[in-house]
Amino acid sequence: MSFTPKPLETHVNWRKADVADPSRWTLTLTDTDKRELDHALNVAKSVSENLLDITRDDFPLDGLVPKLAEVERELIDGRGFARISALDATRYSDDDLTMLYWGIGMHLGDPWPQNKHGHMMGDVTDQGKGRDDPTVRGNEIGLVGLDYHTDGSDLVGLMCLRKAKRGGLSCVANVVGIYNELLKTRPDLIAVLYDKLPWDFRGEQPPGAPPFYMRSVFTEHDGRLFCRFIPQYIKASQRHSDAPRLTPLQIEALDTVAAMARDPQWNVYMDLQPGEMQFIDNYHVLHGRMEYEDDVANGYKRHLKRLWLATRYLKDRPDTFANGAHGHWAKNKTVSRIAAVGRAGE
Repeated sequence: MSFTPKPLETHVNWRKADVADPSRWTLTLTDTDKRELDHALNVAKSVSENLLDITRDDFPLDGLVPKLAEVERELIDGRGFARISALDATRYSDDDLTMLYWGIGMHLGDPWPQNKHGHMMGDVTDQGKGRDDPTVRGNEIGLVGLDYHTDGSDLVGLMCLRKAKRGGLSCVANVVGIYNELLKTRPDLIAVLYDKLPWDFRGEQPPGAPPFYMRSVFTEHDGRLFCRFIPQYIKASQRHSDAPRLTPLQIEALDTVAAMARDPQWNVYMDLQPGEMQFIDNYHVLHGRMEYEDDVANGYKRHLKRLWLATRYLKDRPDTFANGAHGHWAKNKTVSRIAAVGRAGE
């Protein structure tokens, strides 16, 4: 091997048994918190009904700020995931729930565009697209399970608007623990994931640019592990004849990390209820979901709202992990506005 990786952030090597108590990773909103959120919502709406006009200062949360600061610290320096439970999904409209979620998110980080449409607030629901579509993204695919992966930001937030009729649990996996465990037995696999690999742009490249780009899965920076892991996009790059060919060892490395992520010993499962939020550190935690069943005729269609955030807690990161790495996505900032089916809580 030309490169010898070393253990990183071993204090994050939690396994399932270490996080078995949900109260340890759940911020339960008190009645006082909820009154403060209701006040902040009214302040924000007096400024604008458009999310993109609302800044952190427009959503005052003096009492909740210390609690959210502890959530952010735990995301970056601790276990890497948290749940916030819960906004009253029966009291508020979907637009108000989304504004509340946006306001909470603004206190955890700065919004980050999620795709070529410049979506600063995204929708995760069945959008009638299949896995065989070479431009499809995970938030557009319905019903099927999604294997463990990362998204493209520092933090990823999900808020449940509607549950599926059955299934659809949100799953997280400790990629720091997986990294350090695999390093003991197959350091060669870890090493090749430090190499730059080709990634499919999914048709969202800048005008005139190649349909793939190059980046590594693992990066060490200032003693921290940074991970970007979407094996489907890496393997999809092979449909482009000018993309570098993946080697058998690189494919083995991708498949091994994916298989370890599916091992329950590294997993936590959340059955998010309407009004509940999940936030994760995109560099330390992979996420996925279990398959699910909708019943649109009877008002069941799984629907989550998604935020990508740049944390202010993390003061330094590699250039390739900076907000704006795909700068052309931010030229036209928008909000995805897919209407949810049915009413929350019904």
